[in-house]
Amino acid sequence: MGAQWKAKHKMDAANAKGRIFTKLAKEIAVAARNGADPDMNAKLRSAIDAAKKASMPKDTLERAIKKGAGLLDGPANYENVVYEGFAPHQVPVIVECLTDNKNRSAMSIRQLFRKGQLATSGAVSWDFKHLGQIEAEPINADADAELAAIEAGAQDFEAGDDNEVVFLTEATDLDLVAKALPEFGFNVLTAKLVYRANNPVALDDTQRAEVEAFLDAIDADDDVQNVYVGLAG
Repeated sequence: MGAQWKAKHKMDAANAKGRIFTKLAKEIAVAARNGADPDMNAKLRSAIDAAKKASMPKDTLERAIKKGAGLLDGPANYENVVYEGFAPHQVPVIVECLTDNKNRSAMSIRQLFRKGQLATSGAVSWDFKHLGQIEAEPINADADAELAAIEAGAQDFEAGDDNEVVFLTEATDLDLVAKALPEFGFNVLTAKLVYRANNPVALDDTQRAEVEAFLDAIDADDDVQNVYVGLAG
């Protein structure tokens, strides 16, 4: 999800898998409100790609699509709610929730921010870029990331995990770039909108550990979908 502070120390896969699947299933269900056919629904296609990358079981994926499309147990009544604030040491944080109970989410977020500072809308997001992020892998050894970025219309690119390349786009260009990349030698793994901090805060090891514990507690909440943080390194 959006918890990029975990890049250097992945959570134990066995413990994290269930929560990851729950969050992905929510994204799929919400996207499927606009149609159950991923070929006609770019948001759903991106959510399915992310679920496949995480090795979500096929039956779980299909159930989420049906639930979102209103074909199973009624429609998915999730709402998107965004909170802004600061972790310890004034590290800026944006929290995206998908919830079927906004009052419950608000109460949980207030409690989770007791060791930080919950802020009003706009207090933090002004210092983040809202952009598209595409994770892709080269189809063959001849694939040129710089050429692909230029030709597909991406704004920038950077090395990802393993052999992956991360392409960055304008928020409005995400789907167009994702569709174009295969023509230039890259297989798209995930495509989503994210927040990236303009001025990430640098901390020492002790401070960083405190902030990461704060962020882990937020990310563990059932209603929290993505957490974006302005933390350097």
